[in-house]
Amino acid sequence: MDSISLEILTPEKPIFNEKVESVTVPGTKGSFQVLKDHAPLMSTIDIGVVALKIKDQTSYFTTGGGTIEVKKNKITILADSMEKVEDIDVDRAQQAKERAEERIRNKKDSDVDEAKAESALKRAINRINAKEKYL
Repeated sequence: MDSISLEILTPEKPIFNEKVESVTVPGTKGSFQVLKDHAPLMSTIDIGVVALKIKDQTSYFTTGGGTIEVKKNKITILADSMEKVEDIDVDRAQQAKERAEERIRNKKDSDVDEAKAESALKRAINRINAKEKYL
């Protein structure tokens, strides 16, 4: 199958830079797939799972959102966070989920940023669910 270059970057470090057959991302208006010769596009991506197909193997990564650009058979994803599903520490994700739930429950008692707490909860749940689904 034809391939397309993919580069994934986070604020902390580069995550991936190889050729792939396809990339499926959780767009903010719905999931979509990019293949070779895709029309140019820029889009935002949401919290969810990114699937990379390479030589009939699929690798899964969780993301906390970001942006994607497709141009001339090169995909660039600038992700807020990105983690291989097999590297997810479920205990740590469960603790993050519990902390976020606690902040949401106690929002009236403190200066909790509710939107940040909700986002943290969604990211933790996404990581837990991805680990259960894909491994």
